[in-house]
Amino acid sequence: MRRTVKELLVEIKDTSELMIDLAYSAILFDNDDIAEEVLNLEKKMINFLKEIRIGSILSARRVDEAESVSTLLQIANAAQKLGNAAGDIAMLVIKDYKLPKEMVGAIITHSEETVTKVEVSSDSEVAGKPLGVSKIHTRTGMRIIAIRRGFEWIYDPDRDTKILKGDVLFARGDATGVPKFIELVTCEKFERKETPPEKIIGDLDKAVSTIIQMKNLSELAVDLSYLSILYSNEEIAHEVIFIENEVDNMKHELQHWVLKSSSEFNSEVKPLIALLELSYVSEVIADSAREIAETVAQKMEVHPIFRKAMEETDEVISIVEVTKDSKLNGRTLGEARVESNTGMHVIAIKRGSNWITRPSASTKMFAGDLLIAKGTREGRELLNGITVSTY
Repeated sequence: MRRTVKELLVEIKDTSELMIDLAYSAILFDNDDIAEEVLNLEKKMINFLKEIRIGSILSARRVDEAESVSTLLQIANAAQKLGNAAGDIAMLVIKDYKLPKEMVGAIITHSEETVTKVEVSSDSEVAGKPLGVSKIHTRTGMRIIAIRRGFEWIYDPDRDTKILKGDVLFARGDATGVPKFIELVTCEKFERKETPPEKIIGDLDKAVSTIIQMKNLSELAVDLSYLSILYSNEEIAHEVIFIENEVDNMKHELQHWVLKSSSEFNSEVKPLIALLELSYVSEVIADSAREIAETVAQKMEVHPIFRKAMEETDEVISIVEVTKDSKLNGRTLGEARVESNTGMHVIAIKRGSNWITRPSASTKMFAGDLLIAKGTREGRELLNGITVSTY
């Protein structure tokens, strides 16, 4: 049975974002199985795009309908580019272009959203329960993107997927949610290891720092681009365009530092090639986000079916306003424990005419701030409850 355009939009958005999550997990954990799944999903994305082209053509009967449908195709094409970027990361793993462990450690530690893996203990309260019952995402802010069960894999598990003892869970989310996630899954107290990171050779530490910033900004741009359409907000769309320009500039910066450090690597150039490829991928992700946001910046008509599709995606993204009477007013994100109490990840804050695009645990919130957050539907309701009003 042919899927509707709305169903295809949901599939395309969810699949492209899953591919990015899995691709980064594959390279950071050096896992060929996950990389192969990314390449399998890339083939599915091609079929989704074929279907949505056919569905869009069939649904447009007048010129005005064709114009609004064309924006859906622009969004779908941009999402496919996101999937292709994930495929490029996966190929690094398949071709054995590994990152040194000190680079991996730096990326995991300093990324806005981190990835982690942990085994489910026999006495864990989540063992034997479906994800919809245990509510891991809402309670910890960590979203399960893959499960390894013996020699089998479950990718993109849904709320009906049951977690079993011995499962290895691969999860993605804000770093502040990792301790609560590990304690919930293992029933063991989380103890942060204070082992000093190994020294990265010469100028390469500057390249690694740049790639982390590019990764963080490009992923933020994608979230904001979808949000700009959801709220028909030109300010957010222009912020995406600004971020994309920043990422472009950072790519040249990274190339500079990689070339400067190349002599210190002698004949071992694979890590440098991997870094350069990751910078290219980050640029493609940011470019794709800009293509999505351009539909709003250029005042193009977006078909209402897109907004309906956004409400059915795996993760929801929303804007909430901090009011004077809110529990968040005057407190930092860390003090309010927004992430661990609601499962919603605050990706940006709009304060008057200014943007805070990478808020940290020490970022203080004030009445009138608009919090841009993503997570589960249950988490959105919890966040609405502590901010008092919604946008």
